[in-house]
This record gives sequence, C-alpha cells and structure tokens, in this order.
Amino acid sequence: MSLPAAWVVSTLGEVATWSSGGTPKATNPTFYGGDIPWAVIGDLTDAAVPGTATCITDNGLAASSAKVVEPGTILVAMYGSIGKLGIAGIRMATNQAIACAVPGPAVSRQYLFWYLRSIRADLQHAGKGATQKNIGQGILKSWPIPLPPLAEQQRMVAAIEEQLSRIDAAEESLLGAEARIRQLRESCMAIQYETDWQWTTLGEIAEVVGGVTKDAKREQLPGLVEVPYLRVANVQRGFLDLSEVATIRVPPERAKALMLEPGDVLLNEGGDRDKLGRGWVWNGEIPDCIHQNHVFRARVTVGFAPKFLSWHANTYGRVWFQDRGSQTTNLASISRTNLRGLPVPAPPLEVQVAIAEEIDRRLSVVSAVEKEAREARRRGRSLRQAVLRDAFAGRLVTPETPERVDA
Repeated sequence: MSLPAAWVVSTLGEVATWSSGGTPKATNPTFYGGDIPWAVIGDLTDAAVPGTATCITDNGLAASSAKVVEPGTILVAMYGSIGKLGIAGIRMATNQAIACAVPGPAVSRQYLFWYLRSIRADLQHAGKGATQKNIGQGILKSWPIPLPPLAEQQRMVAAIEEQLSRIDAAEESLLGAEARIRQLRESCMAIQYETDWQWTTLGEIAEVVGGVTKDAKREQLPGLVEVPYLRVANVQRGFLDLSEVATIRVPPERAKALMLEPGDVLLNEGGDRDKLGRGWVWNGEIPDCIHQNHVFRARVTVGFAPKFLSWHANTYGRVWFQDRGSQTTNLASISRTNLRGLPVPAPPLEVQVAIAEEIDRRLSVVSAVEKEAREARRRGRSLRQAVLRDAFAGRLVTPETPERVDA
C-alpha cells in the first residue's frame, strides 16, 4: 500500500515487548482470593481495565506462569474473542489467553492500541483451531504495523478519538431512541377497553390444550411419524420466530390431534415469569406442525378474532399470568386451569377486528422506525471501521509531507 513518505513499516514485535501470563491451579484454594488482580478475557472491554473479577495470592503467582504487568500495558485477547483489548489501569497479572504489550520508544501507547483495534477482524481471520480459534504471540509479533513519526502518531490518535467520540455519541443517542421505541411498541399493543363491553373467560370462548412432551425413548418406537413442533422459543410476544423449528416423532393419531390450524392462538406455559402467556397467532406457516407441552393452543370455538385475543393476552394477560403463575427455582409456569380462567373482553366481532387492525398499523410504523435505527447503528459500526482504516493508511490527518512512498 502507499504510505506518506515519513512513514516506515515495522512489526508489532519490533515496536513493543510482548509476554503472556498463566493460570494457577484452580483446585488449590490457597492460590486464589489474594490481593493480586488477575485478568482474564472477560475483564477486557476495549478500554482501561481498572480492576479484575478475580484476584490471586503471592503463592498462586509463584506457582504459575502468571506475571505482573505495570499500568499502561496493552492487553490483547488471543483465545476465543481474538483481538479484544484492554489497557492495564493498575498492576495486575493475566492468564495465558492474554498477550501483554509494553510499547517501545518508536510507538505511542494509544497509537498501538488503536492500530490493534483496527486489525481485529484480520487477527480473528488468522485464528486457528476447531472448537475455539486462537492466535499465538508469534502471529502478533510478526504482524506489520505502519509507523509515522511520533508527532504524527499523536495527531492521528487525537483525530481518531475525536471522530470515534462523535460516533459514540450518535450511537448512544440511537440506543436511547431504540429504548423509547420499545416503550412505544408496548403502548401500541395495549387495547383501550370500553366500560360497556361484556367480559367472558378464555375457557368459555376457546378450547385450550397442551402439547406433546419430548421423550427420546418413546421416539424410538415403531409406527411413529416425524413432524415439526413449536417450542417456547418459537412463540414470541406478538410474532412467531420460525428460524429454527425442531421435529419430533409421535404416533399418527397424536400428530393429528395436535395439528395446528390457522387462527390458533399459541400461549407459552413456562419460562421466565414475565414470559408466561406470551404468544401469537398461528397462520399455517408450516404444514403438519404441532406444539410442545410448554406451549398451550387456544382454538376459538365462537365468533372471536384470534389477533384481538392474542393482543389482549400479551398486554392485560401479561400481568394476570404473572400474578397466578407458580415458581420453581429456575422456571415459572401457568396451569391450564389458570390459563382458561383469563378474563377476556367480548366486544362485537367487527370491533375486535378493527382494534387488531389498528394495532397492526401502529406497530408497522414502529417497526419501520426501529429498522431505520438499527440500520443507522450498523452504518455507525461501518463508519468506525472506516475511520480506523483511513487513519492507518495515512488518510485521516494531513501528513507532514505530501510525498508518498510505496510500502
């Protein structure tokens, strides 16, 4: 590539001193709980590292290859999250998954940090390994680095940080906007109930049944049919996530009895407490599909709009189900009896349809705005990489000389 005339190309091994750490034996309790901060990849956040989640003792340090590094040392992840960065804010030790770089006189600390950030994707591509990709210090040390004079490095760092701070501010604003959009989505789902509406219960207007239980042994029996089935993860609040639909082997008569039909309202029976009763309407998206036992099917038996019923269950029913759900250590659940007892407003059918259509209209507007916000954040990430790419190609700040040489 073409670089400004005053620049040279060196290697990371030539501009910094590199090392890595180690891990004291986890089975020895005397090695942990001391006063020496010990960094692992989870402590790296692409920023200063003011402390670590774990500390080791002097014995742990002495009994392992862990080494203490000084404040200002650049930390680079070599395993898994390759290229994740940190700068030691205090004296600390690290494990063997982190490479530690102490910049030499030819490179400024922040210049080296931002250059490493700019080549993260390339480092990840260079990773080796089947289950968890990793790189070694050898790859890092041999990696080329374009090197301008120190004064220009400082100007580049200032320009990079100014540009990225603007992008950060825009991204923070977009995150706030997305949070407000989520709140708006919740308000758009809500139904404005009229005082003169009659009320009934879910059990009075729909047949509510549970689904099939997964049993690997029974699936080996002869004479079974294999069909797709919906799990809790497929049934979201206000939509169905059908990106991954599992299959199950069941007796033909069981498959026939549980076969979903367009208009069936699906309601989750278990999971986190705030997800009880979460659901949406089945519209026949997948042929011959059934549902698991943690997903209830409510099939309307009288003149009732399934979407209106589903929006009601996702809003009014959300709190109602939480109040009546049972809780184990990790999971909450709602019984079929409680589900059938859900109070349901029963305005005229044409009113139900009109309300459901209005909710859909509002949400389509919200979804369009949400999509624009996500796209803006995606452009921000691309812009961030463009800033770094231009910086280390010598295009972000005006070089001290206009002449260029080929490197």
